[in-house]
Amino acid sequence: MSTYQVGYFVGSLSSTSINRVLSRALIRVAPDDLDFSEITIGALPLYSPDFDDDYPPEARALKAAIAAVDAILFVTPEYNRSIPGALKNAIDWASRPWGQNSFDHIPAAVIGASIGQIGTAMGQQNLRGVLSFCNARQMTSPEAYIQYSPAVFRDDGEITDDSTREFLRAFMAEFRAYVGMVLTVLPRQKVASDH
Repeated sequence: MSTYQVGYFVGSLSSTSINRVLSRALIRVAPDDLDFSEITIGALPLYSPDFDDDYPPEARALKAAIAAVDAILFVTPEYNRSIPGALKNAIDWASRPWGQNSFDHIPAAVIGASIGQIGTAMGQQNLRGVLSFCNARQMTSPEAYIQYSPAVFRDDGEITDDSTREFLRAFMAEFRAYVGMVLTVLPRQKVASDH
């Protein structure tokens, strides 16, 4: 059985991000044949087309990190009914220069947590629109809008509620199956990170 390398983005830059806690929880319940590495976004400058001919080191590292994985998992909060600016900035860097889109054909899943009852639903819909334009191969079901509670999610990623744990385990199992299916049908052409 193949082991798939999964890069994950935490959309929040906060040192106390509940979505970082959620990412730890997801890794805990994921199938054993998924190997995770975080793709960090906090050091990226703001994207401008002026850089397209000569990317700064932080953006080169971002594109190299995406090229090194088989699939992407987005774990993100919702800011003002949309996605955090830092995450959108990272996607802009990775999808450029024109013709060197790092997300082209990559299997991807979206999930997020908030303290509110709609659990990042609007932010995820905005992110899905961006990823559609970037030609990422998105897992569209199951959707996962997580209402965060510190009584359910411990900082180390332990999940204390059985139904939440099983839901997230099923989500990650579906993601693993989806990644395998996409890569079997459409082997990934990884974009070189020479910019």
